[in-house]
Amino acid sequence: MDTKALNDGMPKTTFPLTPQSTLGALLAIVRNPLDALPPSIFTEPVVFSKTAGELKVYLADPVLIHEALVKNADTLGKGDQVRRALGPALGQGLLTADGSHWKWQRQSVAGAFRHDKLLELQPTMIAVAQRTRDRWIGMGNRTIDVGHEMMRTTFDIIVETMMSGGHGIDVERVEKGISDFLKPTGWTFALGLLRAPEWIPYPGRGKAEAAVEFLRSSLLSVIETRRKHPDDRHDLVNMLLSAADPETGRTMSDAEIVDNLMTFITAGHETTALGLTWTYDLLARHPEIEAKVLAEIDAVTESQPVSAEHVSKLVYTRQAFSEAMRLYPPAPIITRTALRDFQLGDYLIPTGTVLIVPIYAVHHHTSLWADPEVFDPDRFSPESAKARHRYTYMPFGAGPRVCIGNAFAVMEAVAILAVLLQKVRLAATEPHPAKPIMKVTLRPDRAQRMNLTLR
Repeated sequence: MDTKALNDGMPKTTFPLTPQSTLGALLAIVRNPLDALPPSIFTEPVVFSKTAGELKVYLADPVLIHEALVKNADTLGKGDQVRRALGPALGQGLLTADGSHWKWQRQSVAGAFRHDKLLELQPTMIAVAQRTRDRWIGMGNRTIDVGHEMMRTTFDIIVETMMSGGHGIDVERVEKGISDFLKPTGWTFALGLLRAPEWIPYPGRGKAEAAVEFLRSSLLSVIETRRKHPDDRHDLVNMLLSAADPETGRTMSDAEIVDNLMTFITAGHETTALGLTWTYDLLARHPEIEAKVLAEIDAVTESQPVSAEHVSKLVYTRQAFSEAMRLYPPAPIITRTALRDFQLGDYLIPTGTVLIVPIYAVHHHTSLWADPEVFDPDRFSPESAKARHRYTYMPFGAGPRVCIGNAFAVMEAVAILAVLLQKVRLAATEPHPAKPIMKVTLRPDRAQRMNLTLR
């Protein structure tokens, strides 16, 4: 898909608008924001529409996505809808902040995600996965909610690796709290589109607010304890406590540290858990691919317990996880708002325009992928991946704001898959896959219950 070369004349200021009913769009956003995407964005490079008087530009062309999110990164902000939906929980943390405040926070935590640091965390990831494996073995053959199990496992990994154990955080309540917070986000997006007052009640608001209060107060107690009893642990909590803005020298307040811990705990464990949940379901429905994954795990480990040196050698297993995230990207949509006029391809995009990169649509786009609905891990062989434009595949976002934990997530996922699949099999209990539904992240519309049997 090639973007037409820029005209020699002035950029266009009128747009070929795709008709979109405001009421229909609002109802779709409340129900499932994926349903509000213009159908043509699955086949066209760019689509313009207006909803409630607001110009929206949907981008599916990798060249235009690069131009917007990389070349014009400083021209784009997170926008009011993101603030309304995520701000109550994440404040001004790494995911929601803009400008210099985002930049110095990003610099402050970058060290926690260096490759050498991640390698040090591999044994902890494996140990947590082994605890899940042993618990499953103790259950025997039975049906489990694999989504819940993966939320629990990835949460334990985040807490162990980034917070040195978390000081007794209630895992079950945290998982429920995150779900309660995310469940009504369709309403917050829809009300934001209408520019409705932020105090307006909506279904699920009370539960969401109670969940945020619990989550933030739990993390605040961790910070207060660490301030009272400082130590030399090299974890994310201490990095945030010691972080200082290089220009002003100011350090983070407790509320700002909570903002960032909330970001890493919610975004960090939720997205990986969902990616794993979809992967297990896909493998169960494609036994020939599952057999290749199992064969690789057995060959690499020589039927011994999985260890840190095995993870990087599990190439096909990583490809299977990558393909699952193509079909079901955990963060399915990126939105930005133009802070000033800027040129994008043939068009002059005016201030206030909402740019939407529908990652879900890009990953299913008929001009970018052959048979896009087919589960095929070979798409991510080194040769195939090298032949694609970088912004054809964006499970972790794109540009300067690409997810800082992307390498952590992939390493973690491969380790969990290897440890569990080495000893257990998971089989689908429903004849058809769950429908993906967007609640900020891409969740199945029903619990992913699977039959567990021991290998």
